[in-house]
Amino acid sequence: MSTVEHWINGAATAGASSRTAPVFNPATGAPATRVRLAGPSDVDAAADAAAHAFESWSETSLSQRIKVMFAFRELLVRHEDELARIISAEHGKVVDDARGEIVRGREVVEYVCGLGDILKGSFSDQVSTGVDVHDFRQPLGVCAGITPFNFPAMVPLWMHPVAIATGNTFVLKPSERDPSAANLVARLYQEAGLPDGVFNVVHGDKTAVDAILDHPGIAAVSFVGSTPIAKYVHERGTAHGKRVQALGGAKNHGVVMPDADLDFAAKHLIAAAYGSAGERCMAISVAVAVGSAADPLVEILERKARAIKVGPGDDPTSEMGPLVTAAAQERVTGAVASGAAQGATVVVDGRGLKIEGHENGFFVGPSLLDRVTTGMDAYREEIFGPVLAVVRVDTVDEAIALINANPYGNGTAVFTSDGGTARHFQRKVTVGMIGVNVPVPVPMSYYSFGGWKDSLIGDSPVHGPEGVRFYTRAKVVTTRWPHRERETAAGFSFPTSD
Repeated sequence: MSTVEHWINGAATAGASSRTAPVFNPATGAPATRVRLAGPSDVDAAADAAAHAFESWSETSLSQRIKVMFAFRELLVRHEDELARIISAEHGKVVDDARGEIVRGREVVEYVCGLGDILKGSFSDQVSTGVDVHDFRQPLGVCAGITPFNFPAMVPLWMHPVAIATGNTFVLKPSERDPSAANLVARLYQEAGLPDGVFNVVHGDKTAVDAILDHPGIAAVSFVGSTPIAKYVHERGTAHGKRVQALGGAKNHGVVMPDADLDFAAKHLIAAAYGSAGERCMAISVAVAVGSAADPLVEILERKARAIKVGPGDDPTSEMGPLVTAAAQERVTGAVASGAAQGATVVVDGRGLKIEGHENGFFVGPSLLDRVTTGMDAYREEIFGPVLAVVRVDTVDEAIALINANPYGNGTAVFTSDGGTARHFQRKVTVGMIGVNVPVPVPMSYYSFGGWKDSLIGDSPVHGPEGVRFYTRAKVVTTRWPHRERETAAGFSFPTSD
């Protein structure tokens, strides 16, 4: 069995720790490879390599850094199929879905290819007699990313291109469940001309995470994952003086109004709920049916859910693949059972699904629960699987109140043909990302991604303008060039512009 190694200072390395963990093929349920689990000394080695590389990389011209990003972007295009198949084999999502996450991640690379305009500072002439003021931004130093299993390419691409293009160096700790994509990305960076040590990968578990959070040489940490871990990362990282981006969990609602095109809404709710087997932080897991929309919406959802083709990710006919682990499979089937026990109507039951030739795979079919209430576990918990819960309300204001009472505020959507309803909805919901007839409102790379409430710990969204600000710090320079022949008085009172 092959072993996925760390990537430190431009080369694959076994590191000092002898610990490993199995990496499963979710479609078969069997271990396919194993991954090294870093110890503190391995994190030290990566951080040291990044710190040494920062000395020269931070002084490299912006135009040269952007040239590397252009080359990296082209290599991502060239190796898209290879990278997608690696993701599918370890995560379980279908290959086309994996290609989609690569494209969305690549958009961040394209955004930073325009960094010359983004990083332009401001200049104020003659703010006082003979005095000018300008500002500019500089990199922080060594930055780190701790990323989840569900998007092994896209989420890291939200982080490291922005950090590297702005002059930082980077240590990535990807999920140990699907680690191989990170190593291919490291090789592509090297082929693009990125100097050794600028981008490093350490694989591992909580031991590696804690070593990153405690490391005195790491200036900033970016994290995407569950809310409890996001809170932990934010608290521990900031306690050690780091900047921290910490994005947490979600419980996203899709509100369907009676005036909506119900077939259109159902089609997009199905894709948003069951795409990537529901393992998305922006998945719609609650359909809020308003008034007379409820019964016909559930009928269409049932028909479309039953038609989904579930199978291994490398089968081009598959629309939905397996879950990532046996534990995830067990959690999702337990959520359906809990919903049934607590009074929900199980309209479509995905439990017990067996795929011919892949009987031991971590498969769960699409499940649809109707008449779910906010007190049920199926509503309250982030299931992170192919389960769509339907909650019935009478008015749009009742739907808004329901969403606002939820502790999460990542994404939401409303399906309607009425502009007034849409405007009222988007102004009143306490959610960070909103779709109008768009079920998964992940913003383009030149906007920033981040929710509200327990979906974002702290106040630092990722990529876009907020990402650039996170990975840089500002300097403001006040300048005077006095004429030698004219003496300028100096005073001991606080300086003013007089």
